[in-house]
Amino acid sequence: MISADNLTKSFSGQSLFEEASFKINPKERVGLVGRNGHGKTTLFRLITGEERPDSGTIIIPKHYRVGYVRQHLDFTEDTILKEGIKGLSSKEEHHHWKAEKILSGLGFSPADMQRHPAEFSGGYQVRLNLAKILVSEPDMLLLDEPTNYLDITSIRWIEQFLLSWQHELMLITHDRSFMDRIVTHTLGIHRKKIRKIPGNTEKYYAQIAQDEEIHEKTRVNDERKQKDIELFISRFRAKARLANMVQSRVKTLEKMDKNLKLEKIKALEFSFQEKPFNSKYLLNASNLSFSYTQGNPLINNLDISIAKSDRVCVIGKNGKGKTTLLKLLAGALTPGRGTITYNPKTEKSFFEQTNIKNLVDTRTVEEEILHSHKHVDSQLARNISGAMMFQGDHALKKIAVLSGGEKSRVMLGKILVTPVNLLLLDEPTNHLDMESCDALLAALDNFDGAVVMVTHNEMFLHALAERLIIFQKDGITVFEDTYQNFLDKVGWEEEDLGPRSTQKRPAIEKLSKKELRKKRSKIIFERSTILKPLEKRIKVIEEEIQKNEDTLNRTTSRMQEETQKGNGEKIAELSTIIHKSQSSIETLFEELEDLTEKIEIKKSELDSKLEELNEIVKN
Repeated sequence: MISADNLTKSFSGQSLFEEASFKINPKERVGLVGRNGHGKTTLFRLITGEERPDSGTIIIPKHYRVGYVRQHLDFTEDTILKEGIKGLSSKEEHHHWKAEKILSGLGFSPADMQRHPAEFSGGYQVRLNLAKILVSEPDMLLLDEPTNYLDITSIRWIEQFLLSWQHELMLITHDRSFMDRIVTHTLGIHRKKIRKIPGNTEKYYAQIAQDEEIHEKTRVNDERKQKDIELFISRFRAKARLANMVQSRVKTLEKMDKNLKLEKIKALEFSFQEKPFNSKYLLNASNLSFSYTQGNPLINNLDISIAKSDRVCVIGKNGKGKTTLLKLLAGALTPGRGTITYNPKTEKSFFEQTNIKNLVDTRTVEEEILHSHKHVDSQLARNISGAMMFQGDHALKKIAVLSGGEKSRVMLGKILVTPVNLLLLDEPTNHLDMESCDALLAALDNFDGAVVMVTHNEMFLHALAERLIIFQKDGITVFEDTYQNFLDKVGWEEEDLGPRSTQKRPAIEKLSKKELRKKRSKIIFERSTILKPLEKRIKVIEEEIQKNEDTLNRTTSRMQEETQKGNGEKIAELSTIIHKSQSSIETLFEELEDLTEKIEIKKSELDSKLEELNEIVKN
């Protein structure tokens, strides 16, 4: 267990959090949220001791081990496997299968494990660092944007791995759906305070919104009361017979807390400019093939047409050709074979992480956006800079001093000022915080043109994808449906075995037909005795919710009528009924959510048992 007490920290003259206190209890999986620059990574560094707080303390039990994936790369062994084994504790130094299992899950093939770490890209080297930490099984695991270096199959593997993690976990990620599926609690840095609540990010942000609404209503009411008191004091101060009443109100005024109006938090808000397009297809690719070497081509005989409002997501493991395909469609690479034909009215923009190298270091943010398109003037450049969270003088910052995330926002800003009808985006969510990802998703959803996007973010895939280009099994296919239907009908290779392991699968138990029937009957009986009462209770709850909602609707209508009549006594009575109905509905919904989750978990367990029996019958 880790606890922080009255923690205060500033960085570069900016206060990150003040007098913050929280605890991470045994086996809690905690998602750490907050906007970029608000102190998430700094809090991790405080926990590891790499930074010191300005005041306050972090209490860590003796012999408690904290595992944190460093960006610093320092490998001493000559193979991936030998380097991974270094993470094993002295008691498990011969349990090489643990390292193999984790390395495999993170995308290293058996052949890769015998290669030198220096032969791999920076992203894969960071994966190796991650594997060494996972193998060491620390008491607390700190993960800072782990999905930035993982492809979609590795992300899905590590999600299952973390769900079975038996120690404490703190996670920073821009991928909201990934976080929500893993965490038991959410810890948020907001307005220089740190707050922890049970539940996922949706519950956290709903609570924050509710608290701020209450704060604002209270502030307005208090201001009105203060004005009334001040008016009374100024009006009757000179009247001797009211001196006691005046003095009493003066004391009341002195005791009243001054609730300041909450400062508006800057958020990424934008929309893409669309160039009108009246034809059906923006581009057609025929027999498209490409290879960097004489060996097997990355892309072979691909045929695809992109219509004017398509939402196409490109998915698959890293190194299979997703970015290469986007470069081909953008015209940044020439096909080895085949053709790409663009409609004469097609206007495209291409976002790729490596494109930040094309930014001019000596230009300011505003100047870089100004040079994006001939129709951009200074006012538009300043407006777009503001939309990308470079307000005021921040728009005059030089590109050279910006972080990777800030440069990515400049690249997005350059795309925003250009009227287009085809967006080609290569992992645009990397380096954006969670709120900025939400803004990007909304902007893409509202864009009337076509979007072709490489992404590992499953929230984006579920929300946007209407077609998929899939790199899998050393090939490339076009799937004319949603991501959920892909998971249901096709799925990722090897994923049916769960987290991939080099261990042998346990031998299938041999049972007689009588024993099989007995086991199956037991499972069916268990389903009936456990699930039926829960399902019955759910039905009762749903009926109760409907009754309360009917009462609420009727009472609200009557309230409007009595308000027009000015009947104060009746209004008070109806307000009580409304409050009671609302409270009941809220309580019932919480119970409904809890029961639904219990049913889903139990159904999954029982279905797995039945599948195991069916597997025995087949064999």
